[in-house]
Amino acid sequence: MAARPAVAVVGPGEATPAELAVAEEAGRLIAAGGAILVCGGLGGVMEAACRGARGAGGTTVGILPGSDPRDANPWVEIAIPTGLGEARNALVVRAAHALVAIGGGYGTLSEIALALKAGKPVFGLATWRLERALPDGGGERMLAPGVTVANSVAEAVEGALTYTRRLCQGRS
Repeated sequence: MAARPAVAVVGPGEATPAELAVAEEAGRLIAAGGAILVCGGLGGVMEAACRGARGAGGTTVGILPGSDPRDANPWVEIAIPTGLGEARNALVVRAAHALVAIGGGYGTLSEIALALKAGKPVFGLATWRLERALPDGGGERMLAPGVTVANSVAEAVEGALTYTRRLCQGRS
């Protein structure tokens, strides 16, 4: 049996209306694409993405920072309490094949960094734009490899789904 694709949606718990709209659309597109949506299970971008996915008949997994599964937003189908606080960000990243990052603060930045460290692609929408100084010290910079700056939610989700489908088909 082939593995089912899993895409994490990461972003702020206190999100702007624009971020919430983008997250809900991302969740809907992830579910329509047949992937499981993984997130941190709380509010903001996480809740909006879950709402979109569940509205499209998708499966949602919330990996919670606390120990009580009742802390999950109402759109989480499978709540996994960890008691790990923000360290649960590593589990969100490891549970998914690719990430869609929407907006975000330092928690989102940590998830992006953990994904890059794990070799997982990140598709970003109005999120951290990571650059790395080149070693020659001349002030030249390059975008961090592994982060794709998407121009639309559809582009971000399609990139994540294409990657996860290829990966999961290769494991069958």
